[in-house]
Amino acid sequence: MAADNAVARLAGEPVDHRYKALPPDAEGLTVGELAASRRNLFTGGFTTPVLALSAESVEHNLALLETYSRRHRLAFAPHGKTSMSPQLFERQLEHGAWGITAAVPHQARVYRAYGIRRIFLANEVVDAAALRWIAGELDTDPECRFITYVDSVRGVELMDEALRGVSRPLEVVIELGAGEGARTGARTEADCAAVADAVAATETLRLVGVAGYEGEVPQADGESVRDWLRRLVALAAEFDKAGRFDGTEEIVISAGGSAWFDAVADVLADIPELSLPVLKLLRSGAYVSHDDGHYRHLTPFNRVPQEGALQPAFRLWAQVVSRPTPEQAFVNAGKRDAAYDLDLPVAQAVRDARTGEIRPADGITVSGLSDQHGWLRTTPEADVEVGDWVGMGLSHPCTSFDKWQLIPVVERDGTVTDFIRTFF
Repeated sequence: MAADNAVARLAGEPVDHRYKALPPDAEGLTVGELAASRRNLFTGGFTTPVLALSAESVEHNLALLETYSRRHRLAFAPHGKTSMSPQLFERQLEHGAWGITAAVPHQARVYRAYGIRRIFLANEVVDAAALRWIAGELDTDPECRFITYVDSVRGVELMDEALRGVSRPLEVVIELGAGEGARTGARTEADCAAVADAVAATETLRLVGVAGYEGEVPQADGESVRDWLRRLVALAAEFDKAGRFDGTEEIVISAGGSAWFDAVADVLADIPELSLPVLKLLRSGAYVSHDDGHYRHLTPFNRVPQEGALQPAFRLWAQVVSRPTPEQAFVNAGKRDAAYDLDLPVAQAVRDARTGEIRPADGITVSGLSDQHGWLRTTPEADVEVGDWVGMGLSHPCTSFDKWQLIPVVERDGTVTDFIRTFF
């Protein structure tokens, strides 16, 4: 299926009760027709709470990582689990992405439904039904490319059993664990070699590289992350010297979440010459929206400001529905609407219900979330009353996107120009 046609068809979905915050009087229009009407987020009939995505910030972030990857000679397969949005995938590909990374087979199914042809599945897959589906995609589309993790001999056995009869081998990379107590991945180089031997003994799998996730390095800092990345590169060089990549056209070395891609760029720049070209594959995904919490603190651009800066793109607007005391107020957005797994939302702006003026949210702190309420702590300087809208910055993009099926894209003046569809 052509990606552009499938994505374009999203604009034909009807506006109805399935989507939070859309104007009730827009029911009967299509999403594309509503976008074309260019309504204002605040005066165009949208109901609260409503999550908005800044058009300017998204474009800035897409361009910045494209430039960064090109400058450091990295291929880029942004992690699609962040947004699960085919429209954003399409824009990431337009901005030079090699492909899209997935974490589980369901995500890959969404990618394939919207025409993504290169998928890096950064996880072990031992589910026979999922593997047979992958085999079917490889059989029916010669341009489809899957690369997935392996980290155990038993995993290789299960994959081999499920893939018998596949028309071409499934490409795999050995996952090197990030240390004791870390997540998945073979823990030692000897373990990696045993897995590679098991792969070589099959006709259904082909070893094409090594990979891992440096964000799982225990007590990660710049030195320990770089040490682990050097182990990953050395493993690739050792495998290459032993002829373990015979039969492939390039060696894949992949790492790079959203917190340490500067270290990845540094270490992968010094890969020794190998017998084949090297695909240096970065996988950072949170950049597309960035945030006002977790990744604002962790982004590598804090360490390398000369490379640029990402911009937070999300703002959740909720309405003050109760002001029971001078020290307390409640808005109508809670855990069903806002990410809360890492940090609480941050009150940033107040839109005056009487005048429409937008001012800083001075003296207002989000102190907690119920299912459908946000708890605000207010000081004497807080100027807020029932009916006002409070705009909040969010932390952790991955658990912000997943609460909204259709997200308005808003220009700086409040004009809604598009809607981002998500599939979680």
